This record gives sequence, C-alpha cells and structure tokens, in this order.
Amino acid sequence: MLAKERRERILARLSTVGYLNANQLAEEFAVDSSTIRRDLIHLEKTQQIIRTHGGVLPVLSTEGQDTPYNIRKSRHHEQKVAIGRYAASLIADGDSVILDNGSTVYELAEQLTAKKNLTVITNDLQIAMLLSQYPSINLNVTGGVVVGNSYTLVGPDTTQKFSEVFADWAFLGAEGVHPEAGITNVNAIELPTKTAILKAAKTRVVLADSSKLGYRALSHVCSIAEIDLIITDKKKTEKMVSAYDNKLRFVED
Repeated sequence: MLAKERRERILARLSTVGYLNANQLAEEFAVDSSTIRRDLIHLEKTQQIIRTHGGVLPVLSTEGQDTPYNIRKSRHHEQKVAIGRYAASLIADGDSVILDNGSTVYELAEQLTAKKNLTVITNDLQIAMLLSQYPSINLNVTGGVVVGNSYTLVGPDTTQKFSEVFADWAFLGAEGVHPEAGITNVNAIELPTKTAILKAAKTRVVLADSSKLGYRALSHVCSIAEIDLIITDKKKTEKMVSAYDNKLRFVED
C-alpha cells in the first residue's frame, strides 16, 4: 500500500472514531511503528491531525467545529436554565455526577452550587472553573487535549479518567436528538469521551433544548435506547414522547 493511500485511510478512520492509537495503526496496516510515525508526522505538518502521546486526534474542519461557547450559551437561554433546574432536582446531596461539556449542562452546573457533598467529574473547563469556587463540591477534572472554542477536554487521558469511575448520574449535551439516528454530535473528536461517559454512570440523561429534537448531526454518539432520560422544553409537542421511547421529560420555560 502506498503512503498516500494509507494516510487517506487513517484520516477516514479518524473522522469516524475520533481517536486512533499509533501502535494499533501499525498492526492494522502491517507496517512497523516508524512508518506510521512518518505518516503521522506528515499529517500533522499538513495540519490534518493533532498528535498526542501514543495516538492521534482529528483537526476540526470549519464545517465540523462547534459554535463558539458564548454564542451557544446565549441561544435558547431561558429554556436551558429551565432544563438545568429540572435536572438538578433529580440529584440528591451526596450523589456522584458526571457533567459532559456544553452550554445546557453548564446551566445544570449553576444549579448544583446549592447542593452538599456532591462529587462532580467533568471534562468541561468552564464548568470546572465555576464549581471550583464551592468547597462543598468534590470536583474532579479530567486530563486531555483542549478543544479551544468549546473549552472541552478530549483524548485518551479524558477517556481513561472516565473509565476509572462509576457515578450515580451522567448528564450529556447533544447537537441532535433524533428518534432513529439517536444522540448525535457535530464532530467526531468527542465521540470516545461521550462513549466513556455513558459507560461510567448508573443513570444517563441527555439535556437538549427542543431545537435539537428531530435534528441529526454528523457523528453518531448512541441510540435512544442507551439513554434513560431526555430533558427538554415544551416548544415541541408532547405527542413526540412515544417516538423517543417515552424518555422525554418536558419542563416549563
């Protein structure tokens, strides 16, 4: 196989799974590690990947980038506050909680500041900065590589951290929530992290304002069946409940 074809295949795989291990790539393509290293150096120099210790992450294209955080936070703000308030009502003092990244999950974090003896694990730097001010919250922040415009930590260090814990709750953001396509995300770089979060909690909840319902983004995260609850607002009709396996919970704005 020519180097050009091998590199194209590496990029295609990366766009699907979000992270690749260098040693596994060498085994997959039946070449030695130095060959893969040269491939990755070339792809990094041409700004098509981000190299990490032992692996590689994709570089987001303009089409695949998250909307900047401050813009996302201002959209549907009242609905997001109501969703965050409802989600917080499910959590008892002393619970352990995983908080995914996202502006709606941030609104939940705002509501958690009144709780006592919570353990929170997050890969969102904005959420970490907020909760670090409250001594009653036992805050754990994952390692990882920063996705700049979303203040999110991703990569093998992030997934490793989530694989080492098991929490009462996991609250995830989503770009799309679709009856058939399931939970979807705008880019592939966060997929391994979200998969690890799903495996690390007893109860898994998606927080998504109603503009996300019926929309499917580029990258598949999981099916509706893998989620316990989807908390949203009443901008969409409650007749949609059955399409989502009766997992929708509607809040008042």
